Amino acid sequence: MAKYTPAREYDGSVKRIGFLSFGHWSDSYGSQVRTAADSLVQSLELAVAAEELGADGAYFRVHHFARQLGSPFPLLAAIGARTRTIEIGTAVIDMRYENPMYMAEDAGAADLISGGRLQLGISRGSPEQVIDGWRHFGYEPDDGESDADLARRHADEFLEVIKGEGFAKPNPRPMFPNPPGLLRLEPHSEGLRDRIWWGAGSNATAQWAAARGMNLQSSTLKFDETGEPLHVQQRKQIQAYREAWKAAGHAREPRVSVSRSVFALVDDRDRAYFGRETRDQDQVGFIDANTRAIFGRSYAAEPDVLVKELAADEAIAVADTLLLTVPNTLGVDYNAHAIESILKYVAPELGWR
Repeated sequence: MAKYTPAREYDGSVKRIGFLSFGHWSDSYGSQVRTAADSLVQSLELAVAAEELGADGAYFRVHHFARQLGSPFPLLAAIGARTRTIEIGTAVIDMRYENPMYMAEDAGAADLISGGRLQLGISRGSPEQVIDGWRHFGYEPDDGESDADLARRHADEFLEVIKGEGFAKPNPRPMFPNPPGLLRLEPHSEGLRDRIWWGAGSNATAQWAAARGMNLQSSTLKFDETGEPLHVQQRKQIQAYREAWKAAGHAREPRVSVSRSVFALVDDRDRAYFGRETRDQDQVGFIDANTRAIFGRSYAAEPDVLVKELAADEAIAVADTLLLTVPNTLGVDYNAHAIESILKYVAPELGWR
């Protein structure tokens, strides 16, 4: 196969690079991920491979009622047990479906297994496979609430209980001895509260997340609020978020990630899969009857071209973390190759490492 030889041209400042997988499985022609078991096992294998390549993060999208990853904590815990350095996260968990108490226990356990590497992205979520799917999980918006309000209420409850403060009155005759005072949920993982991210689709929800001390995730989809290109709207969203963070007076520095579909064409496989990529412009559409959204373009080119294109991306320039969406149905070997090509030929030109 013809291989690519890079030329060094750009000095940028990308700090962390990880991958984001939706965990699709399908028995269609060409899919290397045929079953749910394939998806889970290969997700674990790809995270291990990405760590060996030097990637900074392994992130997973959560969708219910779909042939995708739907129950993240067993997977996150398994990856935590098999790896040592890579950040392990979600982008995002739909809080409309979550029991905040049970989620706090699962998150605490997975974080302790990983040694404090969990980076949990949570959000209101996106349109799902079924109508009002959270109702099947036993959740209903309160009177006057929307489903987005339900998600934010669950998020607030989750953020409160993972702080580790006692809130439950102990039984005077417990089965096992209790420490003094009110009891908290266990296991508690110190520091996890600072590693919760909010997936914001608008400037307003980014500011809401900043006020609550959550990090920010901005994906390849955002509400179209100005008609400008996605990367420009995201840059303004990130600026609004950081201003709100400063106004809230938080002591620590926040983290911000953006997601992109990026493929370096360095061999014949890459050119066969992505050499004719047609999504080289942002797309505009409606994610529901009332919400106009802008969907980010894909980047697929030889590395020198990618370096120039990504250097001109205003959102990447102001974020600290870049998440690369991967075509997981092409299998672990190809996706590891795709990640390695970015880390080897593109990322150093943008200042990574």
